[in-house]
Amino acid sequence: MKKLKRLALMTIMLIAVSIIGGCSSKTDDKLETLTILYPGDEGERMSEFMENEFAEKMAEDLNVKVEVIYVPWDQYWEQKDIMLAANEPIDLYWDGLPSLSTMVNKKQARVLNDLIDQYGQDMLKVLPKEQLEGATINGDIYGIPSSYAPSSAMYQLVCVRQDIMDAVGMTKLNTAEDLKEFAKRTSEKFPDLKGPSDIIFKPLTRYFEDEPLTFIAAEDLIVFGEDTNKVYSYYEAEAFKKVAKFNREMYQSGYYSDDLTIKYNERDSRMQTGQYTWVEGSLGKENEIIDTVKANAPDAKLKSYLLAEEKPRYIIATGGEVLCIPQTAPNPEGAMKFINWLYSSEENYLFALYGVEGKDYEIVDGRIKKIADNDFFYEWMFRNQNYQLFSPDIDQSYIDLYKSWDDNAIRSKTLGFNFNNENVKEIETAIKEVGLKDFAAIRSGFVDFDTEYPKAVKKLKEAGIDEYIAEVQRQFDEFLASQEN
Repeated sequence: MKKLKRLALMTIMLIAVSIIGGCSSKTDDKLETLTILYPGDEGERMSEFMENEFAEKMAEDLNVKVEVIYVPWDQYWEQKDIMLAANEPIDLYWDGLPSLSTMVNKKQARVLNDLIDQYGQDMLKVLPKEQLEGATINGDIYGIPSSYAPSSAMYQLVCVRQDIMDAVGMTKLNTAEDLKEFAKRTSEKFPDLKGPSDIIFKPLTRYFEDEPLTFIAAEDLIVFGEDTNKVYSYYEAEAFKKVAKFNREMYQSGYYSDDLTIKYNERDSRMQTGQYTWVEGSLGKENEIIDTVKANAPDAKLKSYLLAEEKPRYIIATGGEVLCIPQTAPNPEGAMKFINWLYSSEENYLFALYGVEGKDYEIVDGRIKKIADNDFFYEWMFRNQNYQLFSPDIDQSYIDLYKSWDDNAIRSKTLGFNFNNENVKEIETAIKEVGLKDFAAIRSGFVDFDTEYPKAVKKLKEAGIDEYIAEVQRQFDEFLASQEN
């Protein structure tokens, strides 16, 4: 009898466990999966956050389970292309918006208009129409340009080691010659430093250009003249020739290392080692990377300078970063809901980017202070000036400059234009190959300009650069006409 009771009790317990397990499984089954492809490495606190507080918040607010695929920075773009080409189940990813038409033609980005209409209305309250134009072709929105912040003279600044400038007795950087003098003094006084981490061709282009030039197609191959309304081959522009010749002088003087061209995309990583003196900057970059630099060079100070400061600043983009939903995304609705959720309130924004208030950060006198040096979703990737807060160590003078940075800037005529390369895809591939194989070394000053430049231009012509420029000009003229109507 006792044996029967024990068996009955065990049966009841097994049934109970089965029911509980079934309920748990059913609860998990109710959650939709949202898969995000993300550059970088997963930190310990980020992992804990994603599994606990963030997971609970996503389940409660969006009924989703977020899975993040981390890819190291030096492999990210290659792996992104491979995974999307293989139709891996990716719902959302970030890119630097190098060429929207290329991303669209590779089927890496779907049209978002209907998704935004249905699930993105809260987002639109803090992202203006002009922001979305940064990822629009013929009225179709293919991405959410994030990092909504002051943007004039984007990528035209130089972020330098201010402590090194102070040590070598320099007080300004406004010309190319100032840069050369800084490199010269640094190499003499600090021979153990490795010099510049970047050839900063865009800041130098700003300095040498005869008219304001805006890069508008084939990544860095095609520019638009703001004064003439003409489209040019950047590599054939007078500004490029001057940049290349200046960099040749820098290389021959021993100020540039070979890595600057061979491993160009690692320029930011080099700067953060604390062994280099400057890198291409944008407004606020010094604040974004200073903690990493100081971890390797505790006395480091960073400051950004705008070459040819007296020239006008153009708002060339409302965001150089973009969030995209692939055409093959299993859960595009969940991806849009997540973006909308993040921008729907300051509470959600701070939670995703800084963690739990009182545990990971605190707000004192309108400034945000990290309690521990933990990383969550990158702040710069989702930055929005409606919610942005600054840390206590940022000078108020910088905050005032930041907030007023675009006040006197000129809106570029290119804002809202995205070239559609459908008619010239093969030409674009060919000219990019010439750019990579021939012009990159010329731009960096690593080969003799007088002998190599004519050869490279000949290859560019044979690849079809003139036909490509004509197509960009045609589309841009149509765009300008549509803006006037």
